Amino acid sequence: MKILLLGKNGQVGWELQRSLSPLGDVIALDSDSTDLCADFTNLAGLAETVRSLRPDVIVNAAAHTAVDKAESEPDLARTINAQAPEVLAREAAQIGAWLLHYSTDYVFDGSGSTPWVETDATGPLSVYGRNKLESEVLIARHNPRHLIFRTSWVYAARGGNFAKTMLRLGQEREKLTVINDQFGAPTGADLLADVTAHALRLVWQSDSPQQLAGLYHLVASGETNWFDYAKHVLAQARQAQPAIKIKATQIDPVPTSAFPTAARRPHNSRLNTGKLQRTFGLHLPPWQNGVNRMLAEIL
Repeated sequence: MKILLLGKNGQVGWELQRSLSPLGDVIALDSDSTDLCADFTNLAGLAETVRSLRPDVIVNAAAHTAVDKAESEPDLARTINAQAPEVLAREAAQIGAWLLHYSTDYVFDGSGSTPWVETDATGPLSVYGRNKLESEVLIARHNPRHLIFRTSWVYAARGGNFAKTMLRLGQEREKLTVINDQFGAPTGADLLADVTAHALRLVWQSDSPQQLAGLYHLVASGETNWFDYAKHVLAQARQAQPAIKIKATQIDPVPTSAFPTAARRPHNSRLNTGKLQRTFGLHLPPWQNGVNRMLAEIL
């Protein structure tokens, strides 16, 4: 199997370099790659890369993920998050390749408290959410050989994340205020990468791979909000590393309105993963497992 991995230096892309390597020959590119174009603002160059490599599978881990910034540069965000995936889908279809793409809980309007299933009506609140929803539609339209994984609250030991921010602020301030009315499941980039490799292996070995194609929700199990997530992180830090001086003795819950942002965030980012677990024979671990492992690595 020849795999073209795009976005190799992002949080998920970095983990995918590890998880995909046992499956075959992985050509990993990023926007600054020089020999081949993986710049998602250069749609013609991106198409030429697929044509020249003729991979069996394309894994797209590249995206414009600056959610607030996307509100002020909607054309750029749409090019990267919708039009580039469309190009990948078209070119993959021409050569009979599979395309695996990541989407987001931001395609929903965040109403209610029930975990979203794949067939629920969408209603994105932001440019980012609208772009990612468009990418789903375009991929499905142009290439039946696709897997789309919607996920949420992605973190990794590599790069910045919410837990690292809480650790830093917890050492700087005696009092923290954290949003408590947005609910979801922190999901590790390593979990996303491992499930991706597992799913692709089953597709590749299946006698009826087309039956596995489609849209799936992929997050760690359980749920939390940012306030309880912060409390968990600081408690783990105190327990694991007494040498780290956590000054914060008070964490106050506040509503989303206390921290206005350019892009509206969904309050309900819970995703039902039943379809994924049934189809691919998976057990998704509690979100705390991955967060604790990440903290043990960075502390």
